[in-house]
Amino acid sequence: MSAEIDVDQLVEVMATGARVIDVREPDEYAEARVPGVQLIPLATIPDAVGELATHDDTVYVICRSGARSLRAADYLNAHGVEAVSVAGGTMAWIQRGLDYETGEDA
Repeated sequence: MSAEIDVDQLVEVMATGARVIDVREPDEYAEARVPGVQLIPLATIPDAVGELATHDDTVYVICRSGARSLRAADYLNAHGVEAVSVAGGTMAWIQRGLDYETGEDA
């Protein structure tokens, strides 16, 4: 099973320029998202492995509540991409009172 971090830890790693991908569907992403995340819906993760593998850094994976991001992180780790899931997901981020974006694109 992949490693997990909480949203407070995510704030810290994002401050260092960490790469974060959101594996929700585009309509969920448009509704509310962590600023600076890249949308790669869960169903397209197998297609994105090659591109994600070109980076040496850990990829942090977020979804709504943490279930899909854990599945995506497990898949990525199994395919040579170091990935960490964000426990609690976007909902935990919002509940924590952190800034978030809405709309189709940042």
